[in-house]
Amino acid sequence: MVIDPVSVHRRVGGTGRTATEHLQRGMLEVSTERLVRRLGTLRDRVETGMDRREFLRTVVSGGFAVGMAQWLGVDDFLAADDGEVPVVTALVRDDPDDPWSVRERTRLVPAEWYAAVEKAFELNDLLARTAFTGYLGSAVVPGDYESGTATVSVGLSSDGHSLTEMLGEVAAGIDIDAETIIDVEEIQDGPESREPTFVDAAIDGGVPSGVACETPSSMATLGPALYDPDSRQRFFVTADHAFGEEHDAADDALLLPRAGDDPVELGTVVRYHPVEDVAAVEPNGWLEPTSRIAAPSQPRVRGQFTKFGLADLVARDEELEKVGALSGHTTGKIQGIDAVTCFTDDFCRHGQIRWGGEMDLTDGDSGSVSYHRDPDGEDGDVLVAGFNNARTWWPGQSYVWGVGAYRLTENHGYHF
Repeated sequence: MVIDPVSVHRRVGGTGRTATEHLQRGMLEVSTERLVRRLGTLRDRVETGMDRREFLRTVVSGGFAVGMAQWLGVDDFLAADDGEVPVVTALVRDDPDDPWSVRERTRLVPAEWYAAVEKAFELNDLLARTAFTGYLGSAVVPGDYESGTATVSVGLSSDGHSLTEMLGEVAAGIDIDAETIIDVEEIQDGPESREPTFVDAAIDGGVPSGVACETPSSMATLGPALYDPDSRQRFFVTADHAFGEEHDAADDALLLPRAGDDPVELGTVVRYHPVEDVAAVEPNGWLEPTSRIAAPSQPRVRGQFTKFGLADLVARDEELEKVGALSGHTTGKIQGIDAVTCFTDDFCRHGQIRWGGEMDLTDGDSGSVSYHRDPDGEDGDVLVAGFNNARTWWPGQSYVWGVGAYRLTENHGYHF
């Protein structure tokens, strides 16, 4: 489709307010809502340079006893050096074989960097909520720890220079990287791929991720086991769009093709999540989903990154990996996190990760996960970053995109 350029200064919402006024009003509403939500967690109110004395004054003025610090979840802040704050970077299993033994992992980060990234998240959320005319999506790009900065990258169907001026009043301290996207054409063929990766005919009870699976309408890639802590269920998982636009519950079986043998049925879809583009499949036979990935080293999924865990990876210039059934194993840099994508549907997808390049994903790879080694785990342990759904095909941009694992947890309670 072709997107016509329009002015972002156009009056919006039928209220007579300019887009700037909407953003200013939205910033106040977002800030008020977040303040209410965060009263129980004081460490999220830490500002750049706040030392212990300031923190203790904040605790006392808020009517809290210092001895309640552990109950409030701020004892780790009290233990940090001045100029640092703790953030939760991952959800990790204490026992690799027990998917319900998940705990939070924290890391100390520079307070200045934390404040910049948190403000960039809020500004990015504000842009998505406002959804002014010409907005096609945005993403947060944290700087390195030394810089203490963050950038919000914005895709527009109009002149990005006016956007920078418009956001000047609400983006103080956050760089805005605006890019005009004029032409989004029909999806082109992906990179040339090899033969699909099938599991061996003889498999022992569990199926690793990264291998081919089949729906009634197409081929996709199987993801690692997805866990629901509320129901204590474990699911096979792949891309929702692999089942086509018209889902027929009677035919929504997921098959596992096998090398040199007939395919077997893994189960049937019990939960569709079209916005996140995820389909959860309940096992109905002798095969079970596993937390192994079909790479040469057979890495083991030990947990997943949080939003700030992804920001930490960007700050340290780390790469993500993936194993797709068609394109195999690839690696690539993270280009943006907590991204909003409004290119392809009549709704926007939130909580996206942009990484690698368009050559890192092809038709049939949807359903794979992006991951990174677990820095504190055993050899071969990895943490899931997100779920790969698509790639860019429009001029000027090149990345793989898909929903972050943390977004699935926030919206539906799942974890890897």
